[in-house]
Amino acid sequence: MTKTGLVVMPLAVLTIVSALIMLVVIASDRIAFVSTGALFIAAALIYAATLVLLGLKGFANIDEFEHVARRDRLSNLPNRRALHADIEQLSEGDEEVAMALIDLDAFKQVNDHYGHAVGDQLIKKCADLLLETCGEEARCYRLGGDEFAAVMGGQTAGTILEGMCRSLLEKLASPIDIGTRQITVGASIGLARSTARHRLGSSEMLRRSDVAMYMSKRGGKMRCTWFNETFDQRREAVRELEDDLRAGLAKDEFEIAYQPLVHAANGSIVAVEALLRWNRSDGHKIGPNVFIPVAEESGVINPIGVWVLRKAVCDALRWGGITLSVNISAAQLRNPEFPIKLGEILEETGFPPHQLELEVTETCLVLDPVVAERTLDVIRGFGVRISLDDFGTGYASIGFLRQFRFEKLKLDRTLVVQAGEDDGSRAMMLSSIAVARALNMDVTAEGVETNEQADMVRLAGADQIQGWLYYKAMPAEEIDILLKKQTADSDAAAVTSHKGQAA
Repeated sequence: MTKTGLVVMPLAVLTIVSALIMLVVIASDRIAFVSTGALFIAAALIYAATLVLLGLKGFANIDEFEHVARRDRLSNLPNRRALHADIEQLSEGDEEVAMALIDLDAFKQVNDHYGHAVGDQLIKKCADLLLETCGEEARCYRLGGDEFAAVMGGQTAGTILEGMCRSLLEKLASPIDIGTRQITVGASIGLARSTARHRLGSSEMLRRSDVAMYMSKRGGKMRCTWFNETFDQRREAVRELEDDLRAGLAKDEFEIAYQPLVHAANGSIVAVEALLRWNRSDGHKIGPNVFIPVAEESGVINPIGVWVLRKAVCDALRWGGITLSVNISAAQLRNPEFPIKLGEILEETGFPPHQLELEVTETCLVLDPVVAERTLDVIRGFGVRISLDDFGTGYASIGFLRQFRFEKLKLDRTLVVQAGEDDGSRAMMLSSIAVARALNMDVTAEGVETNEQADMVRLAGADQIQGWLYYKAMPAEEIDILLKKQTADSDAAAVTSHKGQAA
């Protein structure tokens, strides 16, 4: 209802009621009046005074209603409605209008771990940080959930607003005190601008800044990104890829290749790592580095991950005591259904849990350590081993390794390669293996491609070696052949040894 409607409606009702009362009084012959004219004058004065009071009260209530309707109750910042109105107002001039959309990273996990009361306090603290950063130069808003916005106008609005956003990211890099807790929550920011030559509506500015914010998240979070026309094309391509992923799973387009890991001392195959491949029906092969991030973002990784686990353990059942390694993503660790599905697969297939090794990366764990640790504890309860993959590319500390109690450490290929090139990297590799030994972890060296690298990691104390020097990834049928030959060679060696001892 409009302002006018909110005032006119009660006035109309008052008029009708007053008129009815007057008619009733005049028509009644039981009441004697001193003067009918005086009565009408008194009634008119009362009616006029009532109109004035009602009008003043009505417009005051409407102004208060408008204020409440344009403000977020939790943060006390203006809301989405106010944002649209302010952008339209600023756009009436000839100066640039710039907008920043600020989305907190991992806020859902804060609510999940600590409860909504803590989440609400965090929202208030972030609102205060935004206000402190923008000062009087930019207007701040909360759009809902963990989304904030800032808008400003001026000749250099975009440049100034971007500087403010970078300052905000620096502040959010430090933990925020919430009671006795210190919570670190970053942000991804998208920026868009509207100029007099190319004026945009508020809805389009919000859409563009949202697209740019999404690109900040995909680019690694904790960054600012300006909207670019090519983003729309890229986003459409990502949507198409999401649809193709779902269709590919339904059409059985995915395959698993297995790369053997060998014993460092004798070169025998002791484990295989399952690697997902997507061979589309149109003949195009898309690498995991392209489709896995899209699958994680869209949630398609969950059904794909379950398919990989089931298929891999079914293949590995025929390989005897060989360990099976399967990579799992951060999205799978955050999914409360994942441990349940894993347990069901182990029970249905009868695969020995101690021969299954799930590989996780440091990124999976630091994004959501509480949920990750809880999920890994459930998985270990089945008897499944946990391996930290790509070690040497992040910032994992000894405390980090002790917290998650991995059964194996996999040295990343880059660390192995660099260790063969300079003394500093070699010292880092040796210290990593020493730490793993102290924490009772096995060690695998990945990406070994030369005999020199193999000798180096072997002497450094690695238990297993993985790389093209020994084997590339191959179909399950080729693993069958390799293991049969290995068994035959082992049996022949045992017979020869037995004959030698008998002689």
